[in-house]
Amino acid sequence: MNILVTGANGQLGRELRIVAERSDNRYVFADIVPASGLDTLILDVTDEAAVCAAVREYNIDVIVNCAAYTDVNKAEFDKERCRILNADVPGILASAAKLVEGLLIHISTDYVFDGRSDRPYREDDPVCPESVYGQTKSDGETAVKDSGCRYVIIRTSWLYSEFGKNFVRTILALTSEKQQIKVVADQTGTPTYALDLATLIFDIIENDKAEGNEGVYHYSNEGACTWYEFAKTIAVYSGHDGCEILPCSTEEFPSPARRPLFSVLDKSKVRYVFGVGIPQWTDSLRKCLNNIAE
Repeated sequence: MNILVTGANGQLGRELRIVAERSDNRYVFADIVPASGLDTLILDVTDEAAVCAAVREYNIDVIVNCAAYTDVNKAEFDKERCRILNADVPGILASAAKLVEGLLIHISTDYVFDGRSDRPYREDDPVCPESVYGQTKSDGETAVKDSGCRYVIIRTSWLYSEFGKNFVRTILALTSEKQQIKVVADQTGTPTYALDLATLIFDIIENDKAEGNEGVYHYSNEGACTWYEFAKTIAVYSGHDGCEILPCSTEEFPSPARRPLFSVLDKSKVRYVFGVGIPQWTDSLRKCLNNIAE
């Protein structure tokens, strides 16, 4: 098989590069800009003609879309660019996949929900995004579904890794520099180590598990916490617990984008259909921090 990975120099794309080293299949890693030391096909995913040409040239069977606009606050002011990347691009990739009768694996988000649930969100719960980012990701899902291509949409949450800009790396930097920080304590969700998500995607591709199982799935690590609890755990595990971390409310930490207060995802479907084990978020955090330290 030939697999095209878009957004390949982002944190999930970088983890996919690592797991793909175990494969006999051909992975083509594409991004809009090169990254030092990484073999990258330069591809503008907003250019439908270029995407279709690449899919034909490399005889692509599967597209994994890791490309997205992920700056949730900036999206409130950069609506057009966010819409292009999160809503239009999935439709372009879905059309390209359909053109070659291939499969699209598209990554979405817990931010498609409003955060008012009193239980973990299931795949068939109605979406109700409350931010530009969430709305464009929801529209991207719709574009994929309406395309007629074979697809697997994976909604995930609170993604972090050794690479790029994310909450774990931000807290590591802050707790090494400051004596005291405040972190929001009234938003609850589940951190997800990008390597675990990449491993799931790899398993679906390598073992042809999408055949007959197309649809929407939820995947995050197991368990739940607040951002405050997440930050405290990062500090303890990394030996940065000399920094005092204080809880605060969402109102005390205003931001342009409204975030769901509760966005824990129900993973029953992904466990049952794909037969995957899902690590606890604390175990995966330890693994990531060890990888960063090394």
